[in-house]
Amino acid sequence: MKAARLEDGVLHIRDVPVPDPGVDEALVRISASGVCHSDLHLARGDWGGIGRSGTIGHEAIGVVEALGPGADRFAQVGDRVILGLGGAGGGYWCGACEYCLRGQPRHCAQTRALLGTFAEYFPVFAPGLVKVPESVADIEAPLACGGLTAYGAVKKLLKHDVVPGRPVAVIGAAGGLGHYAVQLATAFGYRVVGVDVGADRLDFVKSLGADLVVDAADAVEVVQRELGGVDACLVFSARLAGFQLGLKLLRRGGLFVAVGIPPTSDGNLELNPFEFFVKDPTLIYSAVGTVQDMRELVDLAGSGRVRSHVGRVGTLSDLESIFDDLESSRYVGRAVITDLTR
Repeated sequence: MKAARLEDGVLHIRDVPVPDPGVDEALVRISASGVCHSDLHLARGDWGGIGRSGTIGHEAIGVVEALGPGADRFAQVGDRVILGLGGAGGGYWCGACEYCLRGQPRHCAQTRALLGTFAEYFPVFAPGLVKVPESVADIEAPLACGGLTAYGAVKKLLKHDVVPGRPVAVIGAAGGLGHYAVQLATAFGYRVVGVDVGADRLDFVKSLGADLVVDAADAVEVVQRELGGVDACLVFSARLAGFQLGLKLLRRGGLFVAVGIPPTSDGNLELNPFEFFVKDPTLIYSAVGTVQDMRELVDLAGSGRVRSHVGRVGTLSDLESIFDDLESSRYVGRAVITDLTR
């Protein structure tokens, strides 16, 4: 089978044996695989301390081809499934520790990343699979991480008492994750402020239902003038500047939800203690979600409440050029590999 491999930071498309599913694993024939910004970070070596060799890709929809021992408790051959839980923690979790039992499996001591969906076949921990209806097309593969991550972030608004009707900023609103958050927050009844860069991207964000769209360069002035600040910021930016902007947009007592992971070279997020005291924000991080979150998101997608905007498609051999386009912001929304055989 064909599969993408990182070897000392160089991307290769290799012919490799079809893997056998292990205990509690299902072998999935991949129909489509999404390209996430974290895939680009891994390929470019943007995150310090993470190696640059191994498998890559973590968003996919496919069909179960075979089952390992015990996996028939969770899936059946022929099931059309989405590979949930994104990358971090999606490959395995114990299900019995304090973190798993309170719905935070990515913190499980036994957790393993889900990486390797840029391939024709992929063996995956079967409890993480969610069946998808025919109303959810293969092109929706980015829901597996991009959509799930945005959904998990939006759900944290209610958890932290930011109720529908209140203004919420989405930073990086035209991006692969942000465009989901705009749709979801709008569907849940929030007043969405979409923040991005450039007229074309802002027009796109407006088309998704945002109440107000504003260029990042003008965001602080406009948001403070029009709204007096926002109750929450969801920061999907892959640059540290987006994090700093998010803090400036908050009103006193606001909620800051970090989602993107900037390159290590961007440095650290710094806080002025006095400003921190005055503004008194709640700062949290939000990463991917749970299997139940994925089931809920699939239901939303099946009913047309959220969809993936796909700005770039290609074959497996196009992956390097897709990374280049993503790095240069040449498309909005997501990229999807729709042919893993060449």
